[in-house]
Amino acid sequence: MKPTGKNVDPQDRAFGQRVQKFRKERGRTQAEFAAALGKTSSWLSQVERGVQPVQRMDLLQQIADELGVSVQQLRPGSPADGPSQAPTAQSLSNDLDEARRLLSGHPALHTLLAGRDGSGTTRALDPLRRDIDDLWDLTHAGQLAQVSTLAVQLLPELERTVRTAPSEQQAELYLLLSRAYQALSAAFVRQDEADAAWVAADRAVFAAEQSGDPLHVCASVFRMVQAFVRLRSLGQAEHAAQTAISALSAQAAQTSESLSVLGSLHLALALVRARASARTEAKEEIEKARAIAAQLGENRNDFNLEFGPVNVEIQAVSTAVDLGDAGEALDIGLTIDASELSPERQGRLLMDLGRAHAQRRHGGEALDCLLRAEAIAPEIIQTHQAARAAIRELVLVAGPNASRELLELAERADALD
Repeated sequence: MKPTGKNVDPQDRAFGQRVQKFRKERGRTQAEFAAALGKTSSWLSQVERGVQPVQRMDLLQQIADELGVSVQQLRPGSPADGPSQAPTAQSLSNDLDEARRLLSGHPALHTLLAGRDGSGTTRALDPLRRDIDDLWDLTHAGQLAQVSTLAVQLLPELERTVRTAPSEQQAELYLLLSRAYQALSAAFVRQDEADAAWVAADRAVFAAEQSGDPLHVCASVFRMVQAFVRLRSLGQAEHAAQTAISALSAQAAQTSESLSVLGSLHLALALVRARASARTEAKEEIEKARAIAAQLGENRNDFNLEFGPVNVEIQAVSTAVDLGDAGEALDIGLTIDASELSPERQGRLLMDLGRAHAQRRHGGEALDCLLRAEAIAPEIIQTHQAARAAIRELVLVAGPNASRELLELAERADALD
C-alpha cells in the first residue's frame, strides 16, 4: 500500500517537488505532462506528492527527458550512465506500472513460436490456485503494489503453462488465467487505469471462454463494464452489461452463482444509468438487484463480486449521490453494516457518505467519513475523481476557516491542483 502523510519517504517527497517545480516552470499541466509519459493525471499527482515512488531508471530518464533536465537534477546521486539493463526487484513494487507493461504485446510469444509440446505444467495446480486466491485477496485489500509484483510473476507462467499443459488440464488453467486477469482488471479500475483495465478484462473474457465456464465469461464482462465507465464510454458499458444481463436472464434454471453475476451486472448498469443522469432507469436497476439479493438471502463472494444485500445497499448509496439525492444516500447508508465486506467496499461506502454529507454542507461529518475512508482504503481517496471533487468543495466552502485536517487531506489527495 502506498504511503500517506507523514509516512512518505523524504527523498520521494523531494523528488516529487522537483518534478512539480520543473513542470510548472515549463507551463505544462499535470494532464499534459502525464499524457506525454503515457500515464494518468492521478499517477503524476501521486509522484509529485511523494506517495508514488519512481524506482525504474528508464521511467526516471523519460521524466527527465520530457522536462528537459538531467536525471541528476531530478534525483541527485542517481547513476549518470543511463538506464540499467534490467529492472531490479524493487522496481516491481512500483505500484501497477510493471503490470501495465506486462499487458503490452502478445503474452507468450516464445512459447507460441516454439510450438506446443504437451510436456506438462511447470507447477502443480494447487499452488497456482493459491496464488490466484492471494492475488484476489491483495486486490480486495487495496495492496496494489503487491498485486503488481505477484501478477508480473504469475501471469507469464500461466500464459506459458496453458499452452504447453496436457489437454485434460487446460480447461482449469484457462479458468485460473481468466481469474488472474479479472483481478488485474479490478486493480487497474481502482487506480483509474481504465485502458489497461479494459485490456485485462478482454483477456479474461477470452480465457474464460476457452475454459468452458460461461459464468466466468459474464463475470469478466462485469469487469469490462467497470473499465468502460471509467473511460466514460457509457454506450459501450451499457451494451456490454445489457447483453450479459439478457443472456443470463434467459436461462431457465438459476444457481446462486448465476444470480450473483446477474445481480452484479444490474448494479453495474445502475452505475451507467446514474452517470448518464437517467434517474428512473438507475433506480429500476437497483430494485432489480435488490430483488435478486433478497432471493439469495446472504452476502456472497462468487467470482469475487461481493454481491449480496449489503453490497446492493452500498451501490444504492453511490447511485443516490451520483444523482444528487444526498438525503436518500444518508438515509440508506447510515443503516449499513459493511464490517464483513472487503476494505474496498467499506472504503467506498464511507467515501460516498462523505460525498453525501458534502452535498448537504455537513462539513464535519463529510471530513470524518473521508478520513475514515482514507484510513481503510487510501487509493480510493487518492485516485477517485468524485472523492477529490468532494474534498475540493469542502475546502472552498470552508474558505479561510478550513481546518488543518481538511487542508492536509486536500494535499494528500491533490484535490486543489
